[in-house]
Amino acid sequence: EGRVQSFNVLQQRLNRKAVSPKLIAEFPAHIRAYDLLVEAGEDLRDLPFEARRARLEALIAAHPVDGRLDLSPLVAFASWDDLAQARADPAAHGAGADAEAVEGVMLKRAESVYSPGRPKGPWWKWKRDPHSIDAVLMYAQRGHGKRSSFYSDYTFGVWTEEGELVPVGKAYFGFTDAELIEIDRFVRRNTVNRFGPVREVVHTATEGLVLEVAFEGLARSPRHRSGLAMRFPRIARLRWDKPPGEADRLAALERMIGDESHAPRRPSPVLGKRPSSAERG
Repeated sequence: EGRVQSFNVLQQRLNRKAVSPKLIAEFPAHIRAYDLLVEAGEDLRDLPFEARRARLEALIAAHPVDGRLDLSPLVAFASWDDLAQARADPAAHGAGADAEAVEGVMLKRAESVYSPGRPKGPWWKWKRDPHSIDAVLMYAQRGHGKRSSFYSDYTFGVWTEEGELVPVGKAYFGFTDAELIEIDRFVRRNTVNRFGPVREVVHTATEGLVLEVAFEGLARSPRHRSGLAMRFPRIARLRWDKPPGEADRLAALERMIGDESHAPRRPSPVLGKRPSSAERG
């Protein structure tokens, strides 16, 4: 379609022993180049990003491949207000038709070399604000390590139009230690079934615990009963004040996935300065 798609689309042809011509035609691969580390046997990693980028631009210009290879857009900015606007409205700042797939902005120091691992300082990802829904806690399982004595892994669901709760995700972080103790106590006091290490907790329209869940995106998933899978879900807030019957409906998530803005996103590179600790918050 000429636009960045959900990674879930590309997965249709990954991890297969053989990829048929039909799959290649239905799910064509596309490369968006961000950096150039080696060219003609020359190691470019110690060059500054500006120099590597110039080499990358020249390489792609010299080797057109019918739209299957292109450059990630650079976003110039003079102030943090400019950058905040680019982050909030990528369509108006170089992303074009791919705007709804943009995950945020990636800041890279112009003079930065390419270092292995994940060094702090030269690059910084500033993600767009996550999406959120209210879901109902359905199942809990003990965690690992220092959380092995707590029920800290949570499966949550939303309501179908028929009034059934269907799981839409699982999260095990985002809450404070104090909130973990609260949820653990709730799980122990409201267990209605046990399946090995998993406890099912009460989840009716009038009884249960509502969780505000933040997530980065949605994708179709035939492996899940709801038909959907969340990307990077986390617990944002405990909604003790909200009855489970008022949690979100599956139809709301279906509308989200129909909206390209909720497809899994990708970062858009930005050339500029590194934010200070105060600016990072």
